[in-house]
Amino acid sequence: MNLIWMIYSTLYVTLASPNIDQLTAFYAALFQQQASLWFHTRYAEFNLSGLRLALFKPSADHDEEFQSAHGGALSLCVEVTNLEAAIAELAQLGYPPPGPILHASHGREIYAYDPDGNRLILHEPRS
Repeated sequence: MNLIWMIYSTLYVTLASPNIDQLTAFYAALFQQQASLWFHTRYAEFNLSGLRLALFKPSADHDEEFQSAHGGALSLCVEVTNLEAAIAELAQLGYPPPGPILHASHGREIYAYDPDGNRLILHEPRS
């Protein structure tokens, strides 16, 4: 099978939000960096280690397609070196994780949510 059309240079995650400025401020505080691209009220992009995260405001005629479903299938997993410190940072931002730390074979993690209800998984791998 010839997949010449699959040649790519970058893979990144996008989150749609009608509250783009609030979401941009949240991720800027969470990642402790400003967006590398930012078009006020329309688009923001963060270049993170190993990932590009883009936030955008859908056009009015596509707004319903992107309604956030709390606990939806898409999660942004953020690997951290100190889970308790990451939890404290989220709590300081006003978005404390609602549940307990989970223990899995691959490490510890906790679920949290951004201002739009998109699920974040804070993950601390086993050392």
